Amino acid sequence: MLWLVERRAYRSQAREARAALTRGRVLTAATAEFLERGFAGATMRGVATRAGVSVPTVELLFGTKGRLLKAAIDVAIAGDDAPVAMLDRQWARTAESTGSVAEFLRIVTGVIGPAQERSAGLVLAAFEAAATDEELAEVARQLSEQRAGTAGWIVEQLAAKTSPRPGRTWREAVDTVWVLMDPAVFDRLVRRRAWPVKRYQRWLADSLGRLLTDDT
Repeated sequence: MLWLVERRAYRSQAREARAALTRGRVLTAATAEFLERGFAGATMRGVATRAGVSVPTVELLFGTKGRLLKAAIDVAIAGDDAPVAMLDRQWARTAESTGSVAEFLRIVTGVIGPAQERSAGLVLAAFEAAATDEELAEVARQLSEQRAGTAGWIVEQLAAKTSPRPGRTWREAVDTVWVLMDPAVFDRLVRRRAWPVKRYQRWLADSLGRLLTDDT
């Protein structure tokens, strides 16, 4: 009986591993499909073909094209498919523990830069489609709220480490970070103005420090 239980557990683990690999292939294929064709031009069949799976498999995993795009964006932002929110990850704990504003901003922008590099094109595709697609309008709202949540955390952490810039309200500070983190800003500086990502990170850290704190 013990042997049967162990064998079933092994089979379950093997199935889970195969499912995770399939999910990863589909997300990789979806990312390429959305970046090349945009949301309107991308198809579930196109994603399935790229991933080497059937259309029903893609639909079983993600349901709709909108949910698939949101999943691809989440993975692109995080850099992996682990079910852990960005602000619950170790980099955020490390950033919170530092007493230096400069070091805090270095850690934060060091995460934001690569995340933007992976996700900006997908996020912009979602916002473009949101004007005519109700499901994508909800995705766009969620993405905006997620960015606002991160912006609020950054403002909160800066306020705990140094004096905030005089005359700036909490809401204005959050909105300032929210705008600076806009993927359209990243896209214009890095893709259109040919900035290296490292330069974007330095610019973002400098802008956050100058606009939000009384240290510079």
